[in-house]
Amino acid sequence: QVQLVESGGGLVQAGGSLRLSCAASGRVLNWYNMGWFRQAPGKEREFVAGISWSENTSYADSVKGRFTASRDNAKNTVYLQMNSLKPEDTAVYFCAAPRAAWGPILKTGAEYVDWGQGTQVTVSS
Repeated sequence: QVQLVESGGGLVQAGGSLRLSCAASGRVLNWYNMGWFRQAPGKEREFVAGISWSENTSYADSVKGRFTASRDNAKNTVYLQMNSLKPEDTAVYFCAAPRAAWGPILKTGAEYVDWGQGTQVTVSS
């Protein structure tokens, strides 16, 4: 089992930026695709971004062009750079790891087995 710890959330004005980090322990994630999800109050959890072991990326349409996923395998950490933030980006953001390495970037939460505790992102208008 891998332990994931997110950080970097906070309160920011619309148009601002935040960088989320997800530090992993208990498993080397070099060969694992990683996902970022978010959940706003009263809404279902949704896929935000994913980064493959080979650093290919995939994004939800709502964040494409504004968010960038990256990873630093030496630090066993993945990142989510969020620019041009909007009030509708307000949510708890989670990183997640799948059961198996390799394969495609997974976009359904049920396909991930390990989750961080989440970090709150609040964007004021």
